[in-house]
This record gives sequence, structure tokens and C-alpha cells, in this order.
Amino acid sequence: MEDLKPSPPNSSPLTPLSFLERSATVYGDCPSLIYNDTTYTWTQTHRRCLRVASSISSLGIKSRHVVSVLSPNTPAMYELHFAVPMSGAILNTINLRLDTRTISILLRHSESKLVFVDHQSGSLVLDAISLFPPDTPKPLLVLIADDADAPQRTPLDRFLCMYEDMVERGDQDFEWVPPTSEWDPMTLNYTSGTTSSPKGVVHCHRGVFIMAVDSLIDWGVHKEPVYLWTLPMFHANGWSYPYGIAALGGTNICLRKFDAQIIYAMIKRHRVTHMCGAPVVLNMLTNVPPGTEKLENPVQILTAGAPPPAAVLLRTESMGFVVSHGYGLTETAGLVVSCAWKEKWNLLPASERARLKARQGVRTVVLTRIDVVDPNSGRSVKRDGLSLGEVVLRGGSVMLGYLKDQSGTAKCMKGGWFYTGDVGVMHADGYLEIKDRSKDVIISGGENLSSVEVESVLYTHPAVNEAAVVAKPDEFWGETPCAFVSIKSDASPKPTEKEMMEYCRGRLPHYMVPKTVVFKEELPKTSTGKIQKFVLREMAKGIGSSGSRVSRM
Repeated sequence: MEDLKPSPPNSSPLTPLSFLERSATVYGDCPSLIYNDTTYTWTQTHRRCLRVASSISSLGIKSRHVVSVLSPNTPAMYELHFAVPMSGAILNTINLRLDTRTISILLRHSESKLVFVDHQSGSLVLDAISLFPPDTPKPLLVLIADDADAPQRTPLDRFLCMYEDMVERGDQDFEWVPPTSEWDPMTLNYTSGTTSSPKGVVHCHRGVFIMAVDSLIDWGVHKEPVYLWTLPMFHANGWSYPYGIAALGGTNICLRKFDAQIIYAMIKRHRVTHMCGAPVVLNMLTNVPPGTEKLENPVQILTAGAPPPAAVLLRTESMGFVVSHGYGLTETAGLVVSCAWKEKWNLLPASERARLKARQGVRTVVLTRIDVVDPNSGRSVKRDGLSLGEVVLRGGSVMLGYLKDQSGTAKCMKGGWFYTGDVGVMHADGYLEIKDRSKDVIISGGENLSSVEVESVLYTHPAVNEAAVVAKPDEFWGETPCAFVSIKSDASPKPTEKEMMEYCRGRLPHYMVPKTVVFKEELPKTSTGKIQKFVLREMAKGIGSSGSRVSRM
């Protein structure tokens, strides 16, 4: 046995880029991508990606150079998920909703050499680059335009060329650059910044490959699915589904923007089978006019990003969606925990099924281990569904680390674990339930209070559209729960602040009832649908700390 060792035939570097070539062979004439009136086949997508990779290389972009993309879910955005790493470069997709200053910081921090920019974000990027200090190298710019009038609205003299020029000039027989090692960096994603300043998460080819395959197995995705892109591809590379859908020869339905009406229209028109989204998308799908018909065929929808309230899950499934719930982070390249469903649970009442489905669940097949531990001692907490601890992970899709941040990497990767910063409990059956971000736990009179539990009760109120609970400073208690609520537009009559408090008082321990209620038309969110609690915490600080009060904003 000692003589049996790795060798070239059995140790080819794992990379999800190989999925594209296979799909061009197996599913060559099948639709790969649909966008408005444009349809490509897998043969065409393969050739277009090779051409763009060739053009990127011709610009002098070398291995480990960073290439950035600012684009909604367009064909170019999908193709660049393959073309950029096929050139040997590292793909960096940037959140479209970030401000000019932050984008400038990210481009400088990543030392991006080339930026592909959607025409609607052209001025944003130009302004961001104008903030570069003198003598700082500036990246080349390529404009992505998907309508004839786009170039007229953008100063083209600031751009090297158009995206389609890169396609036309490239070589479709280009020999793409495979990784020398499967540990070579492939993607750079900056965290969404819900709790702190964005950090650059670096994933290798091996990690993204593992995540892409795992995401298909765990969700049970069949061959040639029809996938609707309601999840931004710039969010953790669309949970690695650009690669997963390619592996199965699926059809990508791309959307620049969407609302509930557009989603239902696309489902009917293209017979969509799968889609992903944060809980805010589920909420959008259920806030439709009374009498809206249920789906003709079930649509699988995978949600993550924040613990979805059981009431929202129940309403979504009543419309004909089959909801799967999971948990992951930018640092894991996708979902590594899922609420694996048990057949016997189907016999339970609908409300109990929704409660169970709201739990994050168990590790997926490729994650090595998951636990909830005391952050100080590192010991596992009791599996009683009550004892709080920090969620820790270990597995092949965990990031290489944070770019240029050794201390940040060391702080969260220690003792053989990745410390997530999320607070949760482990139930007796081994299922994980996230209770909060560590920074979102409210400590009132010495009691640890989960904002998620309070939010879950608020979401059961028939008039509530969105709800978020944060800590508000209090001179006596230290902190008290402050609820920010948006009401459904068709709710009549509108609930009063006192009624919201009384509603919670009848369903929660007294210390968990919000002492302050603030009504807002819409709650602040990141582009991926996560409510920005750090913004709400700042608002709560300005409300004051004496007594219970209510307000409208």
C-alpha cells in the first residue's frame, strides 16, 4: 500500500469550469440561457465564454490577477462566471447597490486589473475610480450593454470596448487555463456588510467545485432544470448555481430586475422548476392580490440568508411553492446546512411543519462537521434547543481566508473550526436552529433575548409585511427590544402601536415583548434581501432610552 500514491492520472485538479465543456457536448442544442428575446444553446454559451476568456488574456491579464464585474443577472454576468477563471484570473463580482466610496475601496483593495460594467452602473464605477489616490493604477473598463440606446447614455471614451466586442474578437478555439492546483484561488467575494465592513472572501477551485456538486445533491436537482435567477449572481456567486446548472444542462432564465408579477409570468412562460432567494423574495411572492391563482405545477424554491418566519413559509407553500430552507455564508460559497425533510413530518399540522422547516437543519453531505459551541471554552452546548452558542463549521467548501487580512482569518478559523459569528441552538434530534447574529442578541436585564424569536411572532400578525427587532439602549434594563415594522398596503384597519405590543404580549414572555414599535414604509436591506440591522440599531439609539414608546417614520 505504501507504493500507491497520487499521480497525474488520478489527481487532476478539481474545478467547476469543466462542467461547461461537458454540457456543450451532452446538451449542445439545448437552451442554456434565456434573457428577454435572446436564447443561447450550451454550444453557443461554451464558445462565447472561450472567446471572452481569450480576449481577457489578450489584454495582458495574468494568473491570479483580479477581474471585477458589476452587473445584474444578465447573460454577460453568467458567462463571466466561466470566462474570467478560464483566463486564469480571479473572478470578483461586486454588489450593485454599494455606494461609490465603497466600490472605490473594493477595487483598490482587490487591485482589480479589469472591470466589466453594466451600462446602468457606468457612472457609478467612473465616479468610484475618480476617488483613487494619485498614482494608483486604474483598471481597464469594458461596458456591458443589452439595449441599443445604452451606449448613447454612457461616455464610451472612458471604456476600452463593449462586451460584445470581447466576444467577437476572441478565439473560440482558445485553450482555457486550468488551475495548476485545485487550491488555486478562483473567486473573490466581499461580504454584504450586514454586521461590519466588507471583507474579501477568497475561494479556490476545489471549494467551488465541491459546493456546486453538493448544492445539486442536497436539493435533489434533476437533469435539465429550468432555473429562474431571482438570486443575485453577485451574492456568493449565486450560491455556486451558475456552475451547478451548467453541470446538469439546465436553462438559466436571467432577469435584470423583478417583482412578484414578473416572477409569476416567467414561471408560467418558461415552466420554471427551480429558483432561489432570500426570505424577502418569499414575502414578495405571498403579497399578491387576493384571488391570485396557485401555480399550475410545483416550483422548488430554496431560501436562506436569514431565518424565515414560519408564517411566511406557510403562506409561500400555500401558493404552490415547495420551500427548502438552508444556511450558508459567503465564506462557505453556498448552503452547507439544510433542513433535510423527514417523511413522517408530512403527517403533522401545517403550522408545525412550517415551524420545523424554519430550522436550518443538518450538515449537507460534503460538510465534514457542524456544531454549536460555547465561544469561550469551545465546548459543545447541550442539545436541548435552548442552550445558545456559536455555530462552527468544518468542510471542503470553507474559504481559503480573507484577502490581505491574516488577523481576521485567524480570528474566525481556529482550533480546527470556522467560527461563523452566528448564534444558534442544537435540538435533541441534531437539527440546528439559528437564533441570531452574535451582534444581534439583545441582553435585557441579564437575559439573552433572540430577536429572531420576536420577529417570528410579529410575522404571524396578518397585517405585518416585514419586521425586524434590534436592541435599544435603556438606562434600567441595559437594552430593550425595539421593533421596526412595515404594514401591508392592503391591511385594513392599520394596527396601532399599542395593538402590536398587546399582540406580542399574548405570545411571548414579558421581557421579550418590544418596548418600542416603529412603523416604516420599508425596512433597509442589502441587495440580497437581508435587513440591515446595524442601520436600525443606529435609528433605535436616536429614539431615546426612557420608558416604552412608539413612533412612526
